[in-house]
Amino acid sequence: MTAISPKQRSDYTFKYNRDVGRHGWLRLTPAYSVKLVEEILRDLSGELIVLDPFSGTGTTPLCSAYQGHSAVGYELNPFLVWLGSAKVRKYSAAILNDARQSLAAVLDRLSSETCLEVDPPSIHNIERWWSSERLRFLCQLMSSIQECCPRTSAKKDLLFVAFCRVMIDLSNAAFNHQSMSFKDAASDTHPELFSLEPNYLATFEIEALKVIDSAESSPSGNAEIVMGDARHLAELKGRQFDLLITSPPYPNRMSYIRELRPYMYWLGYLQEAREAGELDWQAIGGTWGIATSRLNEWEPTPGAFRPGYFAEIVRAIATSDGKNAELLSRYVAKYFEDMWQHLCQVHEMMREDGRVHYIIGNSMFYGTIVPVERLYKDMLQELGFHDVEVRTIRKRNSKKALFEFDVNARK
Repeated sequence: MTAISPKQRSDYTFKYNRDVGRHGWLRLTPAYSVKLVEEILRDLSGELIVLDPFSGTGTTPLCSAYQGHSAVGYELNPFLVWLGSAKVRKYSAAILNDARQSLAAVLDRLSSETCLEVDPPSIHNIERWWSSERLRFLCQLMSSIQECCPRTSAKKDLLFVAFCRVMIDLSNAAFNHQSMSFKDAASDTHPELFSLEPNYLATFEIEALKVIDSAESSPSGNAEIVMGDARHLAELKGRQFDLLITSPPYPNRMSYIRELRPYMYWLGYLQEAREAGELDWQAIGGTWGIATSRLNEWEPTPGAFRPGYFAEIVRAIATSDGKNAELLSRYVAKYFEDMWQHLCQVHEMMREDGRVHYIIGNSMFYGTIVPVERLYKDMLQELGFHDVEVRTIRKRNSKKALFEFDVNARK
C-alpha cells in the first residue's frame, strides 16, 4: 500500500478543514435536514422530550440533543440504529484518544506488504459496485479494522463510520436520482487527463480523522436510538413526548433498504438478498424484493380510516394504463393504512399541547396525484389533533406537481 506523502496529507487536511461545520456530527449530516429541524426547534422554549419515529440517520435526535433537549429516535433498520447510536453517543477524551491510536494501527497494517483480507460480502454483481483494485483495498481495510479492534466498542464504531464513507465514495454507484445507477467500472483504469487515482490509504485516514474530530463535540442533551416498528412503537409504551419531528418514507415505492444494502452487507447486517426483502416488507409501504409478491396478496383492513375521496385515488391508479397499475394501487392503500396505524400510536404518546411535524412529499402514479399532505392532515384531524397546518417547504424535482410539506398539528 502506497505511503502518504506530506503533500497528499496537506491536500486532504485542507479538504477536511473546508468541510467542517459548527457542531460535531452535524458536519456529517445533510445541511438541509439540519436546517429544517433547527428551524422547528428554534421556535420552542423549555427543555423538551423529542421523538423521531422514523429516525433514519439520527438527524432529529442529534439536532435536538445539541439544542439541550432529550430525544428518542425509533428505527426499524438495524444498520441505521447502529449508525444513529454512534452519532448521538457522547465520546470521552479517552475514547477518542483510543480511536486515534487504533486508526494508526490500522494504517500500519494497511501499509504492510502482508496485510490480510476478509472475503468480500455476497452482494449480487459486486463487480458493478467496485473495481477489483478498490474491492481488494476495502477487504484489506475491513480486515485491518477487525484485527485492531476485535471487540465491539465505541472506537470501533468510529472507524466503521469512516469505512462506510470511504466504501461508498469508492463505489461506482450514483445516487443522484430515484433509480440508483452505476458508472462503468472500467473507467477506473482510464483516468481523465491530469486526473490522479486516489490514494486509498490517505482517503481513509482523512475520513477517519474527520469522524473522530467530529465526535469531540458532544451535545448537551441526551439522545437514544431504539429499534422497532413505527406502526406499533411497542418499545416506547408508557412514555410521553412534547414534540415529534420526523420524515417518514414517502409513498413513491422507493426502497430505502435497497440503497442501504452495501453498508448492511459490509457490516454484517445482511447475508443474503432475501433478508433485505423481508426488512422492506416490514417498512412502511415497502415493495422491493419479496415485499412485492406479498403486496399482491394484501387486502385492506376493515375499520382503518379512509377519507371518502381516497377510494377514487386508488381506483384511478388501478385502472390506469400503467404496467403495474394494480400493484401500485395496493401499495398506496397499504401505505396509508400503515401510517394510520402509526398515527394512532403517536396520539397516545403525545402530551397535551404537544406538537407533531411530519415532513412529507406528495406523489404521482400514472398521472394521478396522491395528495399526501391532505391525507396526513385528515388523519391527524380524525384522531383529534388541533390546529392542523400544511406548510409547503420546497419544490422537489422537475415535475411541477411534486412538493415537500411540513404537516404539523397540536394535540
